[in-house]
Amino acid sequence: MIRRLLKHRWTEHSDVRRALPPAAEQQLEAQVQASETRHSGEICVCVEASLPLSYLWKKLSARQRAVTLFGKLRVWDTEANNGVLIYLLLADNAIEIVADRGLNSRVSAAQWQGVVQRLREHLGQGRFQDGLQQAVQEVDQLLGTHFPLAPGQSNPNELPDRVILL
Repeated sequence: MIRRLLKHRWTEHSDVRRALPPAAEQQLEAQVQASETRHSGEICVCVEASLPLSYLWKKLSARQRAVTLFGKLRVWDTEANNGVLIYLLLADNAIEIVADRGLNSRVSAAQWQGVVQRLREHLGQGRFQDGLQQAVQEVDQLLGTHFPLAPGQSNPNELPDRVILL
């Protein structure tokens, strides 16, 4: 408990900036925007330095934080229930993908695990931007397979495309 608490207190927003500088953040935002022209889904990328103190005292997990942010960021609030949150928690080296029921019911746990594993490999090599770009591309492919736009149809942007840095 003490070790985790210290690790979270030492991991700061500047660590997020080192992992994902502004240029990388802008490229990811552009990738999300382009992705959402091909399907009716919404992709949200969130990178957090450390958990709030209340989460640490309650011994809550990165998964629990991701599910909370899924709600707070309103990723669940899409017309087709096909929003996806890609969440990184730097202090715990944790990766979570939370998908709304519309997409999650069509994608196997093994497929989600594959996306997480490939992202983990990139992060382990310090390649945050590459890993996140690949994860967005893979989520884009899943959304395009299960929620493609019909010819002439557009996807109203239901969520901001910017990367959320906490």
